[in-house]
Amino acid sequence: MLRQLRLALQTGIVAEPAPRTSELERVGERLRTDILRRFGRSLHIRQVDAGSCNGCELEITGLTGPHWDLERFGLHFVASPRHADCLLVTGPVTRNMAEALRRTWDATPDPKFVIAVGDCGRDGGIFRDAYAVVGGVERVVPVDAVIPGCPPSPAALLAGLLDAIGRLG
Repeated sequence: MLRQLRLALQTGIVAEPAPRTSELERVGERLRTDILRRFGRSLHIRQVDAGSCNGCELEITGLTGPHWDLERFGLHFVASPRHADCLLVTGPVTRNMAEALRRTWDATPDPKFVIAVGDCGRDGGIFRDAYAVVGGVERVVPVDAVIPGCPPSPAALLAGLLDAIGRLG
């Protein structure tokens, strides 16, 4: 145990550098403006894990923490698809999750849009030809935007959300 403590003290704190405040604020303010213009209120997001490895979920969760603080820009995660404007779908869609994703999409009120997150959400990623995988999100529900990456960083997620909202016009 002392050896582990010594190693931890020698290593110090290892974390990603804080985002450049000016760039984050610029993207965040554009997001807030576009969301208010489009919805007249905050954007409600239902995140759906359709069979991922949880890499994308870790980055999405990072957005809700104090480091990125997604909610200050008018984005809120909700527990029910009935309260959502957007479905943020991660992972390749597995055979077991295809029907659940379809039902979640059906339960989300119109107007709604779907964002496929990560390389797996785009086309199945490294799991593309696996026996238990249907494929990317677009094989099950219509997709309006894709945020590529394995996993996409929080900055890429914010930029992808901004791009998706901008496409809605």
